[in-house]
Amino acid sequence: MSRVEKKSIRLSQIETLLLDHPEGLTKSQIADRINVHRSTVSRNLCDMIAPVYEDNGRLFIDRECYLVHLHLSLHEALSVHLAGRLLSTCIERQNPHTASAFRKLGLALETLAPQISRFVRSSANSFDDETKRNDPHYQQVLEILTLSCANNQKVRLWYRSAEKGVVKEHIFCPYFIEVAAAGQAIYVIGQIEPECVQRTYRLERIERIELTAAYYTFPNDFDSDALFSQAWGIWYSEQDPVTVRLRFSAAVAKRVRETRWHLSETIAPLDDGSLLWRAEIAEPREMMPWIRGWGCDVEVLEPVWLRERIAVEAKRTAALYEDCPQNQEE
Repeated sequence: MSRVEKKSIRLSQIETLLLDHPEGLTKSQIADRINVHRSTVSRNLCDMIAPVYEDNGRLFIDRECYLVHLHLSLHEALSVHLAGRLLSTCIERQNPHTASAFRKLGLALETLAPQISRFVRSSANSFDDETKRNDPHYQQVLEILTLSCANNQKVRLWYRSAEKGVVKEHIFCPYFIEVAAAGQAIYVIGQIEPECVQRTYRLERIERIELTAAYYTFPNDFDSDALFSQAWGIWYSEQDPVTVRLRFSAAVAKRVRETRWHLSETIAPLDDGSLLWRAEIAEPREMMPWIRGWGCDVEVLEPVWLRERIAVEAKRTAALYEDCPQNQEE
């Protein structure tokens, strides 16, 4: 093996080691792992293409500047585009990083599929045009949380509660970032310290955030799929799920059957064309906007408290229109 080939292998080994150790490594630690002298590591660092920097004697990969090499098929690229389109309809704030990613994807498809390239690049405009809110603080919160997850680095944040508006300070270890279409918001799930309790935070309510110098270990038993398996959207619970039964009228029965609304749902058609819908939901209150959207074409059968709550709302809504003035011709 030539000297050039050996050097290329060492550079790749150093890059892989630093990616696997977000907490950083010293030159001596790297030298021990790849079985070379510390001075060899120092010389090789000058030839690194990956963005490497040194801080307090430890070497790190700059994960904000590191470029991921990705090869996609045409169908995989279109899947990414469709996911982005869905995100665009859910989030009303600008996201320059998503816009940049879509422009790169569009340019990469230009020769392979010019028409698809055009609408992918057009979609990029939907993430940073003037129709969406420019919110630098929101973008900063998302960027810091991204770095925190990438480095397993704890953050200090100040979070405003939705009910009372009280702001509390926490040390937070992010585990998962999730988007919720119903609330048009992005949430982060993780553990707060020193309470060691799992929390879900909405990004808009994070008043302030900063990276700390402390690191955390991602829990091996954390499973996002299992966590949200019974959630309607973002709300999960450690309690047993609640059985929700709805009766949909014949007028909307076909539309209801066209979509699988929840993993646990079962549907039973009735003789009059209506249907019974049933699912096990972690927190049925999260379903209420969806139920309201069906209007008089849905009836809540259980749980009883949800039926009563929807009924009260329906009566209050009807009362708004009881004295509605008739349109008069001039």
